[in-house]
Amino acid sequence: MMSVQRWPEQGWALLHLLLVASFTHAEEPVCRQRGDQENPQLSKDGDIMLGGIFSFHSSWKDRQDTYMHKPLPLQCTSLNFRGFQFAQAMLFAIEEINNSTELLPGISLGYKIYDACASIARGVRVALALANGNQATFVPSEKPCARPAQVQAIMGETSSSPCMAIATVIGPFHIPMISHFATCACLSDKTKYPSFLRTIPSDYYQSRALAQLVKHFGWTWVGAIRSNDDYGNNGMAIFTETAQHLGICLEYSVSVFRTDPPYKLQKITEIIKASTSKVIVAFLSHKDMDVLIPELSHHNLTGYQWVGSESWIFDSQTAAMDRHHILDGAIGLSIPEAHVSGMREFMLDVKPLNSTSHKLFTEFWENLFSCKFKHSKSSAGNQTECTGHEDVSGVQNSFTYMSLMPIFYNVYKGVYAVAHALHNILSCNKTCDNNMQLEPLMILQHIKKIHFKTKEGDEVYFNENGDPAANYEIINWQPTEHGIVDFVKVGLHDSSLPADKQLNLLNKSLFWAQNSQKVPLSVCSEKCPPGTHKVLQKGKPVCCYDCLRCAEGEISNVTDSITCVRCHPEFWSNEKRDACVKKVEEFLSYEEIMGALLTAASLFGTFMTAVVAFIFFRYRQTPVVRANNSELSFLLLFSLSLCFLCSLTFIGRPSEWSCMLRHTAFGITFVLCISCVLGKTIVVLMAFRTTLPGSNVMKWFGPAQQKLSVLGFTLIQVIICILWLTISPPFPFNNFKESNEKIVLECALGSAVGFWAVLGYIGLLAMLCFILAFLARKLPDNFNEAKFITFSMLIFCAVWITFIPAYVSSPGKFSVAVEIFAILASSFGLLICIFIPKCYIILLKPEKNTKKSMMGKGASKP
Repeated sequence: MMSVQRWPEQGWALLHLLLVASFTHAEEPVCRQRGDQENPQLSKDGDIMLGGIFSFHSSWKDRQDTYMHKPLPLQCTSLNFRGFQFAQAMLFAIEEINNSTELLPGISLGYKIYDACASIARGVRVALALANGNQATFVPSEKPCARPAQVQAIMGETSSSPCMAIATVIGPFHIPMISHFATCACLSDKTKYPSFLRTIPSDYYQSRALAQLVKHFGWTWVGAIRSNDDYGNNGMAIFTETAQHLGICLEYSVSVFRTDPPYKLQKITEIIKASTSKVIVAFLSHKDMDVLIPELSHHNLTGYQWVGSESWIFDSQTAAMDRHHILDGAIGLSIPEAHVSGMREFMLDVKPLNSTSHKLFTEFWENLFSCKFKHSKSSAGNQTECTGHEDVSGVQNSFTYMSLMPIFYNVYKGVYAVAHALHNILSCNKTCDNNMQLEPLMILQHIKKIHFKTKEGDEVYFNENGDPAANYEIINWQPTEHGIVDFVKVGLHDSSLPADKQLNLLNKSLFWAQNSQKVPLSVCSEKCPPGTHKVLQKGKPVCCYDCLRCAEGEISNVTDSITCVRCHPEFWSNEKRDACVKKVEEFLSYEEIMGALLTAASLFGTFMTAVVAFIFFRYRQTPVVRANNSELSFLLLFSLSLCFLCSLTFIGRPSEWSCMLRHTAFGITFVLCISCVLGKTIVVLMAFRTTLPGSNVMKWFGPAQQKLSVLGFTLIQVIICILWLTISPPFPFNNFKESNEKIVLECALGSAVGFWAVLGYIGLLAMLCFILAFLARKLPDNFNEAKFITFSMLIFCAVWITFIPAYVSSPGKFSVAVEIFAILASSFGLLICIFIPKCYIILLKPEKNTKKSMMGKGASKP
């Protein structure tokens, strides 16, 4: 538990240690402890003696030592009822053991109990008195000044710092020291304190449990106040380390001690006022808390949630001092509730104390009943006279209120631990071996190995560090209607369980600061909701951060996310940035307006081609149809229908087959179409250029040769397409880069060289056809097909020249639409420019559809 003095006071302890540990020189016949003789406040003889060190007083009068004369004995002040309660618990255990026929039969335990007055120096001095005794011993000059230990074990002290000093002194003598309330984790170090044991858990477990409790309620921004001693400093150090691992930050951490001047207490209140945290972790001794409460009340520091250590959280005296309800709703850890049958009645029977120290009993009686004996030297005035027959049952104060029963039980268990060790050493059955020479080291070793159950059924044992099992109750301060605080157990903490199961809150309603039913909020920054991530604020703890929205394509689906996670390429972040949603797949479909219009245009073109073919077939014997190789005309119409239909392969979800089909079908059908036009153009040109009689040039441009030329030109394109499909064919491709929110389903070219080779070959034939048609533009008017071919090739070339930049710059499905538009536009250009004029003559000007009319206009005029 808490320390009772600062470490500077321990300098006095070392000085006193030098004084009391020095003995007479070897030439003196008497071996004795120097200084004033220390007499126990309570004592009783027995076969085996036990020592006790408790603070019957909590302070002492200041003195100014000049070091010019022998220092006066320490004058203790401020009677402390707790010290008497601890002593009574020890006497109760000894009485039970002495009256037992099962434990140490035939052996009586005696005791010597000293008052340490909450002084480390005095604690060391009385510990040496228990170890060496006060009697002078005559020894020959040649022998060392040594004697056996006067007690076999020491019960106490209450606080951590005195225990550290005492354990350091008696450790080399291996005298067991068992504390009931010293919790500093430093005392578990067996290299420094080899003979120290305790019946209360180490602060190592309490500090970690407090951090888990704070984390459980979501408090990540807290203040901390600690006692400026070994108890507070070590406990808070462990809490801070654990809190950091759990993501808890301390806004401030201040220390306080009961002897601090008022200005320092005021500074602490100013720090609390200026803070933004609403939770205060108080690792304080009850005495330091008692000093701090009036200052907090003076500044009316209400509304803060207090989290307390076991030293003050279930202390009725501390609760009684909190008249302004500063600590209402406090929550913290306490030693598990205990009940020992008969202990309360024994402790309240205080008259037997009168048999040992009349002076101490008088002071105790006067303070207990607020009265004054007739011949007392007490300075208290306006008090009734003590009769010595006052009834304790009519008194209500910290002595009669048994809130510290768990700590009294710890004293009880310590005495029984020593008794069980002695029982084993003395080989007790029905009787014990009284001739056994007891050694402190032997007793210490047996105490470490004991494992027994008390009459209440609780197991008692020590681990390798001399510590018991760490179990705590979680206590909540709940004010009652009468203004009295009720310590309500609201949970348990068992450090022996796995970390995620140690804390167990019961299904009970908790009261928080200012009697609120809602868990208070204490954070530096509000939690970052899903869709955001934390960015630390410069120069501040990790609990202080800003919440930034995740970037596009990134999400966070948990609260307080440290980073945002990028969505899979097929997904994209939603508007809230807290979930990845599947991207919309974009491709030119039949259902959308643009796809439907292009499909309609394609079908309309196919229908027009079919109508023209029907007309040509119906009038296949007429001069207009027969004028220029009707077979090429029908083959051209067939290729145009394929050109219109191949555009449909560009619409719909791309697949492996559709990707390969669309480009190759487009390339082959267009070459077939251009080859037919080229064949017709060459025939027209040669027919009118070859004018010499008997010329055999036309035999090389007959129907058979025309068909072979078409086949040859088309075969070249087929070979190019086969090479393309063999080496690196087009394939379906999900384009994630085109749009963040969409997946553009398109056909990758595979080999760009193959694609541009197909287009280049079509362009080459189209340019050749255009040049030849341009050369035939001045043919006779009645045979004007060359002019129409020239115009159609002009449209064709214009369309595909503009296609290239439009195709490259169009995003997603629009590039597909551009390619379809180019196919349809060039196909309509060929169909309309070459065949519509002929259909016009066939259907609307049948009088011109004669051989005479076809040839007449070319004759010379009279």
